[in-house]
Amino acid sequence: MLSFVFVFMIVVSIACALVTGRTAELSQSMMDGASQAVELLIMMSGMMCLWSGVMEVAKECRLTEKLSKVFAPVLRFIFPELEKDSKAFELISMNVSANLLGLGNAATPLGLSAMKELKGDSDSCVATDSMITFVVMNTASIQLLPTTIGAMRSALGSKAPFDIIFCVWISSVVALCVALVVSKIFCIAGRRKWN
Repeated sequence: MLSFVFVFMIVVSIACALVTGRTAELSQSMMDGASQAVELLIMMSGMMCLWSGVMEVAKECRLTEKLSKVFAPVLRFIFPELEKDSKAFELISMNVSANLLGLGNAATPLGLSAMKELKGDSDSCVATDSMITFVVMNTASIQLLPTTIGAMRSALGSKAPFDIIFCVWISSVVALCVALVVSKIFCIAGRRKWN
């Protein structure tokens, strides 16, 4: 779906440039955009490697396990159908911990493993309530230290890349609360529809 949106935007841009006679500006902006994207990628890769390494150290020091235990009561409320000693619950807790530390890239493998555990041995293509809630929660995660945004702002020349931290906290808490409420409403409505 997203590929269609990007193709549509590119086609409209080219058409507008042809109609207005600004093909030189379009060509120049395409070249500039491509080189800026590569520069940003190279600058951010160092920061991503650093924080992925920090996450590995946190895993080895069992920091993520300790954070998982801290979040267990809240996660039990969000995922009442999961056993607290299950592998899925542990992976979800570790994923939330990693996201909370702003290590989204390091949290991705944990999230994928959690989804596999939530699916279990089922061949069904229908997502369970737990799977839907986890995806929503993972997408609208709270970050104490938004490292990816900080790295992007630093790469683009910001003198204080983390001065937006309070805004990030407020917006992510609100987004997560709204997402969880809407997810639960749709899950309940879906169960009633199929019963």
